Amino acid sequence: MKHIQYQTEGTCSLLIDVVADDNDVIQQVAFLGGCNGNLQGISRLVAGQKIDDVIARLNGIDCGGKGTSCPDQLCRALEQIKKMTQNALGPK
Repeated sequence: MKHIQYQTEGTCSLLIDVVADDNDVIQQVAFLGGCNGNLQGISRLVAGQKIDDVIARLNGIDCGGKGTSCPDQLCRALEQIKKMTQNALGPK
């Protein structure tokens, strides 16, 4: 299992807690702060999904001209989890 607590930038949410399994399937997502109902919905929708699939769907979403959003910040957290895996495997 892989776990990250990602401090967001430029959003109402302050932190995203993500757990993924060793096959890059998201097990759990929780947001601290932000629009509670919407973020609970996003968390439930992405649970059970592959990290790359979620990144492909949510990357680059903008909220109110901020240049990012909570879904976009989730993608940043997921990218960090992928880097953790790549670093553990070492260079190819």
